[in-house]
Amino acid sequence: MSSLGCTEGGRVVTQQFQFGLVVRGQAEAGEDISRRFQETLAFVRLADRLGYNSVTKTAHYSAHPFQMLQLVPMLARFAAEAPNMRLNAGVLLLPLLSPLHVAEEFATLDVITGGKIILGVGLGYRDVEFKAFGVPRNQRAKRFEANLTAIKRLWTEQTVTMKTPYFELEEASCSPHPIQKPHPPIWIGANADAAVERAARMGDCWYIGPAVEIGALQRQMDLYKRALDGAGKPFPEELPMRREVFVAKTREEAIRLCAPYLGAKYKAYHSWHQEMPEGDRGLGQSFDDLIKDRFFIGSPDEVAEQILDARKRVGMNHIVMSTEWAGMPESLAVETMEMIAKEVFPRVRQGL
Repeated sequence: MSSLGCTEGGRVVTQQFQFGLVVRGQAEAGEDISRRFQETLAFVRLADRLGYNSVTKTAHYSAHPFQMLQLVPMLARFAAEAPNMRLNAGVLLLPLLSPLHVAEEFATLDVITGGKIILGVGLGYRDVEFKAFGVPRNQRAKRFEANLTAIKRLWTEQTVTMKTPYFELEEASCSPHPIQKPHPPIWIGANADAAVERAARMGDCWYIGPAVEIGALQRQMDLYKRALDGAGKPFPEELPMRREVFVAKTREEAIRLCAPYLGAKYKAYHSWHQEMPEGDRGLGQSFDDLIKDRFFIGSPDEVAEQILDARKRVGMNHIVMSTEWAGMPESLAVETMEMIAKEVFPRVRQGL
């Protein structure tokens, strides 16, 4: 990792730049999901050997047209496969779940990993998920805040009594507590402005998502900093940003190789009506237009420059990279992951 200093609110913060990898455990409808699972484990083991700092497992329910393995059991398995990497839930759909259940599961994961778990949480946006869990979508923000407040208390207090319209804790406990003190890092994923402000108020950091154009993120970063000031909180020492990343010898080759798989993913996301903030052109564009100012795609030199440019524009210091998508051959995913580690990491570190 590379150390760098930046000034936020009149103070100098020393940050460590980290490189993270996203895995989905996702397959197309006709694929052999057992084979894809074994490929995913091999992918994670390789990332650990190549020096990636973190691995993130994504989460959705009812993920048609894809098959998708679930987050918590996959993170538990990754703990055995990748002993050197931090493990991130990216992101848990918190309004759908019981806070006591989440608190105990992630305290357990923190013990299993020796204190390397990250709790990434978000609101969710898909009607099929809210209906399946019996959660009215118009309650999602209030449920999110109540659940997260309860989780923090369960992680730091011996017993918790707390009554809300959504659950009741009566002398409830989470034992054991997590290893990390006061608790594992809480990354709040947010696209909408109100959610960005909530991330400032309730999270350890804003977990910047993969889909919003960087130009739109610059406006939201100003909003985030104002919300931090309003909450009396400093700028976080760790600011993660998730992006779709693909590297090949040339930009033209990179686009040609990744377009069938990355394009299919974002067609699905557009059909799921993913919410985008003011200033973003949206996901319903041609692939060539979609990738402008949004994803990091190109040669090693170009991708390193794109990462460094994003660092300057929004201040991120942990790049969480999606490099493989449903249907992509394992050999292609491995090739780009290795090229990123061997050729992009050094260029970014040198640029810092």
